[in-house]
Amino acid sequence: MGPAESRDLVRHIGDMKGEMNAIILAHNYQRDEVQDVADFVGDSLELSRKAASTDADVIVFCGVRFMAETAAIVNPQKLVLLPDISAGCPLADMIDGHKLEEWKGDYPKAKVVCYINSSAEVKAMSDVCCTSANAVGIVRQLGDEDILFVPDENLGRFISSRSGRRMILYPGFCPTHMRLNAEMMMAAKESYPDARVMVHPECTSSVIGLADVALSTSQMLRHAKESDARSFIVGTESGLIHRLSLENPTKSFYLASPLLICPNMKRITLAKVAECMERRKYVIEVPEDVRAGASKALEKMLSVD
Repeated sequence: MGPAESRDLVRHIGDMKGEMNAIILAHNYQRDEVQDVADFVGDSLELSRKAASTDADVIVFCGVRFMAETAAIVNPQKLVLLPDISAGCPLADMIDGHKLEEWKGDYPKAKVVCYINSSAEVKAMSDVCCTSANAVGIVRQLGDEDILFVPDENLGRFISSRSGRRMILYPGFCPTHMRLNAEMMMAAKESYPDARVMVHPECTSSVIGLADVALSTSQMLRHAKESDARSFIVGTESGLIHRLSLENPTKSFYLASPLLICPNMKRITLAKVAECMERRKYVIEVPEDVRAGASKALEKMLSVD
């Protein structure tokens, strides 16, 4: 797509947004041009809060399916559109209601904490939802019951180490963050010896052990602004580099590995955003019985600062 065509699409999307009373939400991992056309860019927690508070009639969610489902759960009266219906999440797909039911059967008195990277069905069967930004705080507020954490084992291990709570961890993982290994991290540190290292807690323990900090994407953005460091190695999906660079033009950011690209996050393009708005297609709906249960888990999540 050439620059002129891109500008025309951006104008067209802006016109439709006004006509539809729509808001465009984009995750930090989206393509640069999709982030630029969005009304709000953030991590899963920030986007959930924005979706819950918007007065728009239409939410165009530039992310993956579980994120759009979350918007539909907290906004049952609004039209939620996902520009590419095939944009899924392999981590979320690693557990479903049947698997969770079996697992809960082995620990009938345990509380279920589900990462937001899960389906509406799994959220509905959980006691509380969390994101990487607020998971430690949520777990610390729970009682003395056993905790089942689904579906990301690496994040669960990180939460356990920071909260001091023993948790029973489901063996799921993010394929993108799992591509970053200790050898790659060591190579990045050798290439940029003066850089501060930020990684996502979905990474393995060996990678986290080589980092200066393990943070959610929103926390990385705040840390980069507040830190005296002038350069950073970033151990999360490549899309965050765009916003880090925009917000910190005098600082340098280096992706820890060229393999840190989520193909699902990159499925959405400007053309797909425009098409989904023109045709109002790929409407995300959640059955009311599932929505009601998932809403309770999300409301508990959103109540934690």
